[in-house]
Amino acid sequence: MSSIDINCDLGESFGQFIMGNDDAVFPHISSCNIACGFHGGDPLHIENTIKKALQYNVQIGAHPSYPDLAGFGRRKIELSSEELKASIKYQISALQGMVKSLGGELKYIKAHGALYNSIAHDEKEAKIFLSAVKEINPNLAILGLAGSPFGEIAKEYGFQFIKEGFLDRRYMEDGSLMSRKEKGSVLESVDESLNQFISIAKNGEVETASGRKIPMKVDSLCIHGDNPLAEEILKAIHNVDLPIIVKCIQL
Repeated sequence: MSSIDINCDLGESFGQFIMGNDDAVFPHISSCNIACGFHGGDPLHIENTIKKALQYNVQIGAHPSYPDLAGFGRRKIELSSEELKASIKYQISALQGMVKSLGGELKYIKAHGALYNSIAHDEKEAKIFLSAVKEINPNLAILGLAGSPFGEIAKEYGFQFIKEGFLDRRYMEDGSLMSRKEKGSVLESVDESLNQFISIAKNGEVETASGRKIPMKVDSLCIHGDNPLAEEILKAIHNVDLPIIVKCIQL
C-alpha cells in the first residue's frame, strides 16, 4: 500500500475575521502550513493552530508570504532583496519560536500565494527566499510546486525538496497553476477534486484546463483551508477505495 501526504494552509484567521474551518480539517490531513501573520494569522490564532497540530500529530510547516494582509498575500509585492529576505526570516523565526515553545518542531517551509508562484519560476527571488530559510535553519525542508525550476534550485542549496500538487486548483499545460483571476481556476465541486486526487495520487498525471493530461509526480497534495468544500473533499478522499493512505512525509 502506498501513501501520500496531504497538507493544508491553516491558522489564517485574523482577529474577528475567521478564515476556513481549521477544526474540521485537522482530523483528515497529515501536514499543515501555518500562516505567519503577513497574509493572515495573528499571534493567538497562530498559537492555537500550533496546539491543534500537536494534538492531532500533524506535521508543522511555516507559511510565509509577502507583507499583504489586505490582499491575503495573493498580490505580487515589489520588495528590495534586503526587504524580502528580512521579511522571510522574520516570519519563519516567529513561527519556529512559537512551535518550539509548545514542545513541537518546525519541519518545513512553504511560501504562500503570490510569493509561492513567483519563486516557482523567478530564479532571483527563489534564491533570496532559500538564502533566508538557510540562515534561520538549514535543516528545514522546502515544499514547492512539483516540476518547477524552484525544486532544482532548492536542491542546489542543500534542501530536501517536497514536490507539491493541488487538489482544488486547475493546472495549465506547463504545470503551473491557472491564475486565480481566471474563471475555473479553483475546482468547484467535491467530485472534481476527488477525481484530481485519484489522477495524481494513483496515475501520476493531471488534466489541464485545456483537457490535456500531463505528468504530475508529487510527494504531497494541498487542499486550501479557505476552500468551503475542504472538509467534504477530505472526507471523500478518505472514503475512496484505493490502496493509498494519508501519511505525513518523513522529514
